[in-house]
Amino acid sequence: MPDTLQVNSAHYSIAGTKPRNEDACGVFVPQEPLLTTKGIAAVIADGMSTSDDGKQASEGCVKGFLSDYFSTPESWSVKNSGQKILSALNRWLHGQGQRKYQSHQGMVTTLSALVFKSNTAYIFHVGDTRIYRLRGNDLEQLTNDHRFVASEEKTYLSRALGIDLRVDIDFKKFPLEKGDLFIQVTDGVYEFITDNNIKSIISQQPQQLQQAAKEIVETAAANKSDDNLTCQLIQITQLPSENESEFYEKLVELPFPPPLEPGLVLDGYKVIRHLFSNKRTEVYLVEDTETGDKVVMKAPSINYQDDPEYINQFLHEEWAGKRINNPHVLKVLEIKRKRTALYYITEYIEGSSLRQWLDDNPRPSINQVRKFAKQIERGLRAFHRLEMIHQDLKPENILIDRNETLKIIDFGSAKIAGIEEIYMPLEANNILGTINYTAPEYHIGEPGSNRSDIFSLGVIVYEMLTGRLPYGKELSARNIKRARYIPIKHYNPGIPLWVDKAVEKAVSINPENRFSILSEFTYALTKPDSSLISNDYVPLMKRNPVYSWQIISLVLFIINLILIYRLNS
Repeated sequence: MPDTLQVNSAHYSIAGTKPRNEDACGVFVPQEPLLTTKGIAAVIADGMSTSDDGKQASEGCVKGFLSDYFSTPESWSVKNSGQKILSALNRWLHGQGQRKYQSHQGMVTTLSALVFKSNTAYIFHVGDTRIYRLRGNDLEQLTNDHRFVASEEKTYLSRALGIDLRVDIDFKKFPLEKGDLFIQVTDGVYEFITDNNIKSIISQQPQQLQQAAKEIVETAAANKSDDNLTCQLIQITQLPSENESEFYEKLVELPFPPPLEPGLVLDGYKVIRHLFSNKRTEVYLVEDTETGDKVVMKAPSINYQDDPEYINQFLHEEWAGKRINNPHVLKVLEIKRKRTALYYITEYIEGSSLRQWLDDNPRPSINQVRKFAKQIERGLRAFHRLEMIHQDLKPENILIDRNETLKIIDFGSAKIAGIEEIYMPLEANNILGTINYTAPEYHIGEPGSNRSDIFSLGVIVYEMLTGRLPYGKELSARNIKRARYIPIKHYNPGIPLWVDKAVEKAVSINPENRFSILSEFTYALTKPDSSLISNDYVPLMKRNPVYSWQIISLVLFIINLILIYRLNS
């Protein structure tokens, strides 16, 4: 069996000379699958002594982070999850302080959090609690104290949770090594004990973390610490490190199903007919024999049964699809019976692909295009909210049902931030997606973003309006710099200039020049944006004033003739 992430931890906390202990700390190690997809979290907090309720602030934040982090979507990155949670906790503290104590210092705390996921450590830090790492004999402080020095005797917190509605959160990440020991301490400890003392105490009892944490705290207390004292130790005892053969074995655990004929029953799904196939997949309409529902079975092509990278992508597609619930995204269904072969089940959509629809409707109205673009946008936003990028958006991967509801399909190429943080021995070396719709950054080896999906949507909109591609040919690493956008008016003169400019912005070669979010693009297809045409559009009066006055004179002459005719009739 492959190794999993494992830690040993211990903590020791006392009030010291203070009447009550306003420090808090905690570690949470979840069960699978969260252990793999979310990792392990460790938090320490120090309620500000001058606040009205530092104890509730510190304890609330520790409990809140350890609970809420593991409730965020598995597709989210650690950074996104942690920052959203801490921002929410900060707003909660500030609101509580204002309501209960009418003070911006009602509930204030420092906080330092560690998340261990796969082979990487992530730090979130606000205030002056500290995190150290002991690697071998090297003790390194990993956090910076957010303090303002007023004098030799006086220092003040310059940053903490609960003071204001906005808070800056330090974030960093770095690779883990087996044996790394992380030390989380409050200022009541580190101000009264040296780094050498800490190293010496731990080295004397490397397997007794609880005793080491207690001795560190008691040493600081004996050195006349005048504050609460807390020390939390977390040691990495095992890291995930699957070798390729183990990983392949897991992927090919289930056999590929054979070609399925009508009437055949596989795991309670009766084949009605074969819907379609390509070189990578076989798709069947099947009936669930328990419920009578018509659903779709998607199975991998036997051409790839010895290709671990393809199998990984196929499994990845099911994982992503199960986590999206949106009317414009194909629903991947839960399989309640035991599987005997590799496949997954989706809802059945009676209709056709957008490609077929475009073949049947080669020149749709601009309003129809806007309607379709808005539906695609809503589906893509479901991906982006979960920090997923589809990466293979094209007319063939969009279905239209009989009510003209569009649904995005095929998630095998989706980039998922939370999954990319998990160590995998397989790396896809090919460009994912279809070349006509693939964003230019992929061709030159740059990572994708939500703007990559905006590019693909822009190409689809351009194609719906013109039947052509925006650059006249396929883009590649060789011709990207020479590529020039062909205005829509060359093929469809009836399209307003501002719509053309919106599409041009969406398919810009440089992703920084595209719309930043999907809704900006679809809005610009509906409402004119003067900023898109201000740099390029020159009014006729400026381009050709003589011709402009000739037109005005002609119009006035016609109006005069009409007036004279009416006066004489």
